[in-house]
Amino acid sequence: MASISSIAKRLEGKVAIITGGASGIGEATTRLFIEHGAKVVIADVQDDLGQSIVKEIGENSDVCYVHCDVSVEKDVENAVNVAVSRYGKLDIMFSNAGVSEELDSTILKSDYENFKKVFDVNVFGALMCSKHAARVMIPAKKGVIIFTSSVASVTCGGTVHTYLASKHAIVGLAKNLGVELGQHGIRVNCVSPFGVPTPMLMKGLGINEKKKVEEFVCQIANLKGTISHVEDVAQTTLYLASDESKYISGMNIIIDGGFSTTNVALKQGIETLRY
Repeated sequence: MASISSIAKRLEGKVAIITGGASGIGEATTRLFIEHGAKVVIADVQDDLGQSIVKEIGENSDVCYVHCDVSVEKDVENAVNVAVSRYGKLDIMFSNAGVSEELDSTILKSDYENFKKVFDVNVFGALMCSKHAARVMIPAKKGVIIFTSSVASVTCGGTVHTYLASKHAIVGLAKNLGVELGQHGIRVNCVSPFGVPTPMLMKGLGINEKKKVEEFVCQIANLKGTISHVEDVAQTTLYLASDESKYISGMNIIIDGGFSTTNVALKQGIETLRY
């Protein structure tokens, strides 16, 4: 029974920080990590949402909320300090917070202010999360850092330039960190989802109904008959955070139902020749 219990709670005794943990992929991961025995610090700028999750789960439970704008280093430093002071250590940093830009943005509409906004959160934020996580993980000679990238990190076309560039940068950062921090027993990986109906995607598409977003994603997806949800990304993150993936580092795990491996241009071209 003890063995079954340890399998059921795959993060028993672990301490995690989840940035952007108050909604979307971050919220789903927060709930799943807690279900599997982890103590979680939700780090987000959405104070009401973050506090409501803590209140729902229980004020005295193994979850707390801290306001954290990942583009501000002091906020990230504070989040790590809260985790260590409250729970005694930090085992997992899930650098998940991110922003996008308008989907109709083109190269001619690009400007420095927009570039800076996206990169400050997506790339500098990821860098600061890894810096301050490493600060406490290196002395412990163990730890896991996970970044949320995107299928945009392995595909081109249809994605706005600044967002795509930021997600490529995150994958590069993860691989390079995996080399440096591997010497200290720390693993670094990415999860890269496709078309998950999060508040950010809904806002970007200008669609307020989750069902309509799901229908849109199903229409363009490669894998039919199923829908990708935030819980799917959370499950992959759980695997990477757990000891089950103890020898996996420097990887970018694509959660896209084969979308990034698919090129329909030849098929469509042949079909046009038939008519």
